[in-house]
Amino acid sequence: MVGSESGEFQHVSVMPEAAIAGLNLQPGGLYLDATVGGGGHSDRILAAQPEVQVVAIDQDEQAIAAAQARLAGYGDRVQFWRGNFADYQPGEMRFHGILADLGVSSPQFDTPERGFSFRHEADLDMRMDQRQAVTAATIINHWDETDLANTFYTYGEERLSRRIARAIVEQRPFHTTTELAAAIARCVPGSYRHGRIHPATRVFQALRIAVNGELTVLETLLQRAPDWLVPGGRLVIISFHSLEDRMVKQHFRNDDRLRVITKKPQVATEAEVAENVRSRSAKLRVAERIGGENPDPEIRDRKKSAAYLRGGKSSSQR
Repeated sequence: MVGSESGEFQHVSVMPEAAIAGLNLQPGGLYLDATVGGGGHSDRILAAQPEVQVVAIDQDEQAIAAAQARLAGYGDRVQFWRGNFADYQPGEMRFHGILADLGVSSPQFDTPERGFSFRHEADLDMRMDQRQAVTAATIINHWDETDLANTFYTYGEERLSRRIARAIVEQRPFHTTTELAAAIARCVPGSYRHGRIHPATRVFQALRIAVNGELTVLETLLQRAPDWLVPGGRLVIISFHSLEDRMVKQHFRNDDRLRVITKKPQVATEAEVAENVRSRSAKLRVAERIGGENPDPEIRDRKKSAAYLRGGKSSSQR
């Protein structure tokens, strides 16, 4: 979910053709876009088949608003739900495909006040859902040194995690992104400070993952999503760093409800990377739901399943 086109919440969808091919769209199918962002992938899904319907969810208020504006022309073929996909409950609906485009969009990175990037001075925030209480400042200023070091090492794969955590505890409180990034740069060796990436990069990734519980909610999605699919339904996940991709790969391989479609992850083409440089780290994996017919005939029948979307959603989604 990367690639800003303007100052508004818009983005160039990552690997759209591979994602649509992976979903193997069915006429009249019902699809879940678990991270709708600005609506690019959902737009492609809805445009590809005239009777296809989409449930589009996102925890970011600005993303939902942008997607609603972009997809307004599809009317009741698309329904929206604001929240984290780990909290979503589809009720009796079953999907012919589920797409999750993980990570942070360019509008989130490039909006200074969101606090995702040290390129801009901003409060230490990093919340994808701004209704939640925990921010990056909460973690940096209140977690103990051991927890900080473990977070930087586990989520950021930062080999100097202990040194950086010690410096942070000695110098805190921190209030802004640039303040924190400068402190990290000061505490590492010169060779590290002038390396290929900024020395704060891995720490900021780790903080973002911790603030939003990204790996925890991904694990929840991986456990639940297969049961939300009709037999033959596809699960397509686009990840952007090795921690996510490793989880997806292992779960697809070990889940007896799924058949792996992509033996190796698909990556963005050279043309896609040229258009959207942040797509260079994207990896797309596809799995298919296996098993016999669903015992519930209302779920098994595609038209009845779609009817739930139009007017019979479960009370948990109202």
